[in-house]
Amino acid sequence: MTVRTRFAPSPTGYLHIGGARTALFSWAFARHHGGTFILRIEDTDVERSTPAAVQAILDGMNWLGLGYDEGPFYQMQRMDRYRVVLQQLLDAGQAYYCYTSPAELDALREAQRARGEKPRYDGQWRPEAGKVLPTPPADVKPVIRFKNPQDGVVAWDDQVKGTITFENSELDDLIIARTDGTPTYNFCVVVDDWDMGITHVIRGDDHVNNTPRQINILKALGATVPQYAHLSMILGDDGQKLSKRHGAVSVMQYDDEGYLPAAVLNYLARLGWSHGDDEVFDMAQFTQWFDLDHITPSAAQFNTEKLNWLNAHYLKQTDDAELAALVRTRLEKRGVTVSDTPALSSIVALYKGRVSNLNQLADEAEVFYLDLHPAQELLDTHLTPDVLPALKELAAGFAEVEWQAPAIASLIKQVLANHTLKMPKLAMPVRVMLVGQTHTPSVDAVISLFAREVVLARMGKYVG
Repeated sequence: MTVRTRFAPSPTGYLHIGGARTALFSWAFARHHGGTFILRIEDTDVERSTPAAVQAILDGMNWLGLGYDEGPFYQMQRMDRYRVVLQQLLDAGQAYYCYTSPAELDALREAQRARGEKPRYDGQWRPEAGKVLPTPPADVKPVIRFKNPQDGVVAWDDQVKGTITFENSELDDLIIARTDGTPTYNFCVVVDDWDMGITHVIRGDDHVNNTPRQINILKALGATVPQYAHLSMILGDDGQKLSKRHGAVSVMQYDDEGYLPAAVLNYLARLGWSHGDDEVFDMAQFTQWFDLDHITPSAAQFNTEKLNWLNAHYLKQTDDAELAALVRTRLEKRGVTVSDTPALSSIVALYKGRVSNLNQLADEAEVFYLDLHPAQELLDTHLTPDVLPALKELAAGFAEVEWQAPAIASLIKQVLANHTLKMPKLAMPVRVMLVGQTHTPSVDAVISLFAREVVLARMGKYVG
């Protein structure tokens, strides 16, 4: 059997973390087995589906690097095929026209609730042997309902949750086409999975209640039923259902916030799946290891602190030139012109071990290219009269010293000795004058990144 999986989002919003994890697991399972990964856009909800949402899904998949082998397929472009299959079910007596109006359905459900019963369609228009159906009302456009089996059970061995069983008597006859003839979600999914030869459906557990209905339709069509794996929900840091305030945001917002796709993928892979105690791994390792057996059936918990830790790790491991290109894009969006001196890759190399995202790295880098205006409070605190003579001597030395970090470090030590000062007393004001902050990597390394004339100009504003 050739494994064929699919990711089938509805374009009614952005691609969020839960959807991205589903896409990742489906992609990885196909890659692990040398199979095919399909992207399908389930856009039959015409009122809520938008081109912008479709593009957001495609952008998110592209940013994450989750390439698909077939697609994207759009359900709205497959309407002719759905109508053929609808007619097939009607002709076989496995579906029927239902003329119960929405008002009648509402009244029926209200009466059922009043009696303490589960609200459900009562089968008024369901054809049965020996049953005389009412005369269809001329003023009501019918829906099409699937004739669900009334006896027995529908069960499947869920690859995550184990055996799941539903009594067919608990499932009423599902509407599979609306009054205007457009097919409904559960029907389209079945036809798509059948036509596309999907072998494994990996999706969120909010679809568990749809699965028995879809299995029954597949069986009515004589189609092979795929294996199902329902992923448990993701909870926020606080243990509550994931919301916008703790992670349920567009995948592309993680790009905006300075995360690397490799870090996000690595983090998503560990949300509900594990390979021993391994925490850090690339996608080649992940696809080699990935299976459905090690997906936990319990809810996964989103941990922003761990994501930040992973992102910091990947920043440190990323090539300086590659990081510099990403930081350059961010600086240019801010209107910062990046000059050749200092080399952005050199700045990145010095600072990447001190930050947890690309935006912080851009914050550190931009001061090297902007006209600097240190906060007056910092100047008053660190440029005190007792240190000015040492700073003047240091500036004079900078005009002549070999412009390399070791030589600069030697000069600083000499000035400290000449004025009997501790390193922080001299380094703090130098940092403030050059980058407008008191905490940086080694001060000699920071100084050596600048052109000599820039250092002299920035210090000259304050020490003469």
